[in-house]
Amino acid sequence: MISFLRGPLIALAALALLTPAFAEDAKPDFAIKTKSIEATVLLDGPIKADPALAADCLAEGKRWAEKARADADRERKQTPDMFRDGAWTVERKYDVRSLVKDRYVSIVRSDYISAGGAHPNADVDTILWDKTANKRISIRPFFTETADGGPTMTALRQAVVAALKTEKRKRDIPEVPGADWAKPIEPKLTKIGAVTLAPSTEPGNSSGLTFHYPPDAIGPHAEGDYVGFVPWDKLKPYLTPEGAAIFGGARPRGDED
Repeated sequence: MISFLRGPLIALAALALLTPAFAEDAKPDFAIKTKSIEATVLLDGPIKADPALAADCLAEGKRWAEKARADADRERKQTPDMFRDGAWTVERKYDVRSLVKDRYVSIVRSDYISAGGAHPNADVDTILWDKTANKRISIRPFFTETADGGPTMTALRQAVVAALKTEKRKRDIPEVPGADWAKPIEPKLTKIGAVTLAPSTEPGNSSGLTFHYPPDAIGPHAEGDYVGFVPWDKLKPYLTPEGAAIFGGARPRGDED
């Protein structure tokens, strides 16, 4: 799970983030090992328990790994000296974050990439899966409108940026005059950030939305990843009946760690 990084632990936690995504004794659900690359894909247990969801995630993971292999093979032919210290290492992990109304599954997809650069890279994205329809969806059905720059997305962006400012203060990140770290966060469904339904103190409900940002997305690499939480009560004016039905309760205390 993507974690918050705190104060003096930022550098250490950032390093921990950029390590292989799964335990040594975990068996990958898909793997490639060549002279150019070691690529692995790992699915969380609850994902593997749902055949349709598992098939969807694994198919995506395989495509990602195969593309990485092709890139590594091409790079090895062009610049073999870059592989003197070993092959590229890439890992993708799918983790369930929440299950809401026994229907909506939020998944965090974490990538680790070590390709001979100055440091390994990490990326994060999210998936919202509708178990009833057996397909990926967006948060669009939960809101009355989601037009680019419209009332909903504008309000969401303001709330996300405010939450991230709080997170930066918690980490003692100083404000730099003229720096606009929030610029990449746009009031657009596809540009506001990777989103999940947050768990709740009320079983079966969601307490709001969490937005996930990898290292380098909204600050220097050393700051690591960020998660911004928007409580559901700030979403109320913009929710459809379907959206209103899935929210309730508060964010569990442990979810902030």
